Amino acid sequence: MVKVSSWGLLTNDEHDVRPFSQDLKLHNSSVKSLAAGLERSYGDAGLNPDGVLWSTTFLNKLISFDPDLGVLTVEAGISLKEIQDLFVPRGWSLPVTPGTEYVTVGGAIANDVHGKSHHMYGSFSDNLISLTLLRTDGETIVSSPEDNSNWFWATVGGIGLTGVIISAQLQLQKIPGPWLATETLTFPNLTEFFEISNESAAWENSVSWIDCVGVGGRGLFMRGNRTSEIGKGKISHSSPSVPVTPPFSLVNALTLRVFNELYFRMNSLKKEKGLQHYKKYFYPLDGIQNWNRIYGKRGFYQYQSVIPPESAKAATEEMLKTISKAKEGSFLAVLKTFGERKSRGLLGFPGPGTTLALDFPNRGESTLKLFDRLDSIVLSAGGKLYLAKDARMSREMFEATYPRISEFSAFRDPGISSAMSRRLLGS
Repeated sequence: MVKVSSWGLLTNDEHDVRPFSQDLKLHNSSVKSLAAGLERSYGDAGLNPDGVLWSTTFLNKLISFDPDLGVLTVEAGISLKEIQDLFVPRGWSLPVTPGTEYVTVGGAIANDVHGKSHHMYGSFSDNLISLTLLRTDGETIVSSPEDNSNWFWATVGGIGLTGVIISAQLQLQKIPGPWLATETLTFPNLTEFFEISNESAAWENSVSWIDCVGVGGRGLFMRGNRTSEIGKGKISHSSPSVPVTPPFSLVNALTLRVFNELYFRMNSLKKEKGLQHYKKYFYPLDGIQNWNRIYGKRGFYQYQSVIPPESAKAATEEMLKTISKAKEGSFLAVLKTFGERKSRGLLGFPGPGTTLALDFPNRGESTLKLFDRLDSIVLSAGGKLYLAKDARMSREMFEATYPRISEFSAFRDPGISSAMSRRLLGS
């Protein structure tokens, strides 16, 4: 047995970790299993305490690539980083990636990840041509939006509960180079954030950092387009690392206020326009290995919601006021307006509206009480929480905000279970 933690480091439970092979008979009626990738889910979606974790990271081969159509077929254990490192220099890129490259293709599908380009290219499933699923009873199912589509839409965003994703066919995007022409704009409040966001619809990529310490909602709006221009300097292939997990969180009331002030001022003084390498723009935190350790031995939660357009501004303002009053802010606070495309996955998350994602040190009961207050705001506004980030949502809130659960249940693999499924689905 091996102790395994999620990226939030909230637990460290024993798992029976085994390398995955397509030749293995997965089903065991007494011990349920779960496929695992690079463990970048923040909560418990990728954990199966006291059960079997099938490690898919050895399932990492490139199967084929059509250079005329940009269609890439891969095994599901390959990472997005491996794909980007190989194809970006050749003029191709994944159209949609999350805030880290250290995610497997299977994990990206299981969580139907989104990124800074949602308003242009949707979520990961919008650029997924087909997938191959292996059930624990040995059945193999190939599905796409056209064929076996019910299995396809149950599996994308299905948090790994329909079977083991073993391969996928992806549509890559032709790009002019690895650089982006970027602009960074400051905004003093949410009113201006929404104005800038509306004006940025033609930009391929956009995202904002928001200062949630103060009530005003000031922040930095960062937008970028692919360009054939070449920036200065070399991109380092090595990065610093947080070497140990401190006994306490380095994120606290004092450091948070200082960091947010410095971060806002430093970025406000930078040139409004510039060139950024795609790695720096899309994956800034990947530049620091093991950055999750800064939150200390108790770990941290990420709370990510999406609020429909009609109530987004009022609900976001109320959430920020609630966080500020609780004095439990985050310096990794991300605000973005999604595009009109709604995830078709039965448990899909992205859709029209505004998403706010924040990291909170685990301070025990006070943090959980804050989340209960935020839950009430999200529910009242008709929003929901992202399963890939969640570690504590109640079953009642899950059922209220994911109305297609009963449809999804028909596609559950009886041999697969996770800590999240037991918490939210009962098994």
